[in-house]
Amino acid sequence: MEKIHVVCIPYPVQSHISSMMKLAKILHFRGFQITFVNTEFNHQRLLNARGPDSLKGLADFRFVTIPDGLPPPSNPNASQDIPTLSMSTKKNCLEPFRNLIHRLNDTASSNVPPVTCIVSDGCMSFTLQAAKEFGIPNMLYWPISFCAFVCFLHFPNLVQKGLTPLKDENYLTNGYLETLVDWIPGIKDVRFRDLPSNFRTTYPNDDMVDFLIRETRRTYDATALIFNTFDALEMEALDAVKSQLPLPPVYAIGPLHVLLNRIPLSESLSLGSNLWKEDTKCLKWLDSKEPNSVVYVNFGSITVTTTQQLIEFAWGLANSKHNFLWIIRPDLVVGELASLPAEFIEETKERGLLVSWCPQEDVLNHPSIAVFLTHCGWNSTLESLSCGVPMICWPFFGDQQTNCRYLCNHWGVGMEIDSNVERYEVERLVRELMEGEEGKNMKKRALNWKKKAEEATSPGGSSYVTIDKIVSEILASKITDQ
Repeated sequence: MEKIHVVCIPYPVQSHISSMMKLAKILHFRGFQITFVNTEFNHQRLLNARGPDSLKGLADFRFVTIPDGLPPPSNPNASQDIPTLSMSTKKNCLEPFRNLIHRLNDTASSNVPPVTCIVSDGCMSFTLQAAKEFGIPNMLYWPISFCAFVCFLHFPNLVQKGLTPLKDENYLTNGYLETLVDWIPGIKDVRFRDLPSNFRTTYPNDDMVDFLIRETRRTYDATALIFNTFDALEMEALDAVKSQLPLPPVYAIGPLHVLLNRIPLSESLSLGSNLWKEDTKCLKWLDSKEPNSVVYVNFGSITVTTTQQLIEFAWGLANSKHNFLWIIRPDLVVGELASLPAEFIEETKERGLLVSWCPQEDVLNHPSIAVFLTHCGWNSTLESLSCGVPMICWPFFGDQQTNCRYLCNHWGVGMEIDSNVERYEVERLVRELMEGEEGKNMKKRALNWKKKAEEATSPGGSSYVTIDKIVSEILASKITDQ
């Protein structure tokens, strides 16, 4: 029987690409032919970061591109604007994607088997139309927490109840955001401010709200929904939603990076997905530090700060007197190059290291790391939980607010920092987590989540068994296709 061919297409930002790449590698290890689809812009960024041969791929794991429909940006290494990118993929990507499937299915010239299954990002739902036209099953992969997904799924209710758009900016300060939301199945003890931040708009027909409502509504048309989470972590929401909503089968298969680390070294493991050049010298620096003595700071690939916020974080870290490793992307500060005061650099030169990007999993796994100051992106959240590292949470946008609430109030491994950022608060939280009683308790709970993540991804564990189900479903679709 010829190889089963799966096309994987992530939403074109760093976190979604990295997450989809892990799933693609697992499917490749299970014997599937993989075609991984990047946008032309990100393909070039990957080549810039990883070298000209980095995307040559393998005979059975290939990289292809489609255009994202946007003009080339002035900075070839900056993250693209999310609303602009979302509008463009929605409007411009169906036709090139349809053409790509057509080319791949022309087996004489493509040298690959016809496409058996599409696994696309939940925010790239135009693929559902192409899948329907070609009669191919389309699984949607959501690289966010299941709880955040459920909140997105209920955005239409916010509109119906007149809760979005907000009447005016005063709603952000008059206590409205502290109101409890108690009508979303499986979601408990969240306030309006903990819902994905996209709903905080004063515009009727806000583009991003419309986009998210459209993308989540289309999930009902998918063959299956896949989430990078595990049963023990989000059991309440998973159970409630599966029993109350007519969704396609929901598969929880995370943490994907833990599952991937269990695979014996296969060729595809060498394929990388970082859009920035990784600086590995930080690992040698960490080797020189005591166990549990370093605060790791990384706000991910999209979060931006003001110069003032950057300076407050800097002096908070300096005044805490603890070691820190801080990842500062060149585009971290809005509209200018990120730079820090010379006196801060001088004062912290013995105990601080600043780098522009790093291999995060290796860093979080390092014994010297004690605490993670994070934007609460889902990849970072899962990686920290499965390394047993508690978090200081500074959510920026989208699902990060929901993740933050769960980290602090449900999973007991996080403390939230006020969005305004003041140095004394940064110092206080760092000291509490590094030295205080609550910090010790959080470390214990984080290690417990690490154990549960390992159980879920071990043979017989919930995520391990679920990957088998996905493989079986793809295989079954091939058999019925013949």
